[in-house]
Amino acid sequence: MRIPKAIFIDPERNSLYGSFAIAVSMFVFAYSTNFGKPPILVYYALWLPLLAIDYRRSLGNFSRYYWIVPFGVLACLSVFWSNAPGVSARAAVQYATHILCALVAARTVSVKTLARGALAGVFIVVLYSLARGSYQFDPFDGDYSFVGAFASKNQLGFFCTIGIYFGFASLFILRENRLWRIFAVLCGAISAATLLKAHSATALITIVAALATLIGLGAIAPFAPRTRRILLAAAIVLGGGAALAALSAGGYDLLLNAFGKDTTLTGRTYLWSQGLAAAARNPVLGVGYQAYWVQGFPDAERLWREFYIASRTGFHFHDTYIEVLVELGLVGALLLTFVFIGVEAKLLRRFLDNRNDRAARIMFGLITMLVLRSFVEVDVITPYVVGSFLLYYAAGLVAARQTEPAARESHVLIRSPS
Repeated sequence: MRIPKAIFIDPERNSLYGSFAIAVSMFVFAYSTNFGKPPILVYYALWLPLLAIDYRRSLGNFSRYYWIVPFGVLACLSVFWSNAPGVSARAAVQYATHILCALVAARTVSVKTLARGALAGVFIVVLYSLARGSYQFDPFDGDYSFVGAFASKNQLGFFCTIGIYFGFASLFILRENRLWRIFAVLCGAISAATLLKAHSATALITIVAALATLIGLGAIAPFAPRTRRILLAAAIVLGGGAALAALSAGGYDLLLNAFGKDTTLTGRTYLWSQGLAAAARNPVLGVGYQAYWVQGFPDAERLWREFYIASRTGFHFHDTYIEVLVELGLVGALLLTFVFIGVEAKLLRRFLDNRNDRAARIMFGLITMLVLRSFVEVDVITPYVVGSFLLYYAAGLVAARQTEPAARESHVLIRSPS
């Protein structure tokens, strides 16, 4: 039996495999903590073998990722100064290989295929959570929230926003066929209903902002490149001014009240202050990657106790930059910020230069959502989570050389015993 390579690694021909791989990956990202190691092995089995099939097509010249990988490299190097070297070593290897899988996906899976796989994966993830039907006491809100099969409502809400976002993109940007448009409506509707059930303010606010970004880019797309730049700059200035005016007029308190929050964000500001105090003790390089929330360490034990985290695992400072400052210091925070800025800037430039670049438009809105979430959640600095996968997928997408010739793989075959 002979199997064409293209059905695995050619973005123009691997829609079936790519959609399947993304959908399974989504389920792994959602519930790997529930099922242990086997889902992680499945995740690796979906992406890493593509390197053996065709390294050049599935990854290419690694030097092009010079601005993407330093954060992951720093996480690995932190073993040498970590307060918990064993914990840092294991987590850093997991994170580095997770980045590698995302970069392979960026080279082999188109954004259209990514959207299809994400919709299928989120649909299964949300249905599984609805079937579980679990509620959990939230120490931040002081109330019970629907979490499904997740550890918190914000994790469930994040997957719901991904379903809503890609459903919207499939309907209005990707020009999907009728079958996929129907499925996009179904997935988006179920995701929206579940999001409302979960009462995640973070998810609701960020999905509104992401969709507004997507619509705004569409509004300026018909204009010439120079005009698009002017309109975008004007929108940023006017939008920023309006936001500041609203905040100064008490809009911030109204927003908090609308979502049942108080001025301390129901405990987050105290948690942030504790994180900043911890970061000040090791300001340059931190305590080591994932070496703060370790059982037996006094500060971690105290915060788990104060926030009623009986499992003594899975907690964080609810701010990506504070978490990085604690674990990897100012150096780590700068490297991660550089990735965010690099991805957003390159995606925006691609869209401004070519209004027909639907991939750049979709990924810019999605990464904008991740950036907004980064101030109140920790989505992109841990392995086997959807946020870090999407961030490094987008980074790999813009890192590929635009002048690289298209791969011609349809005539190359994989030979397997028959």
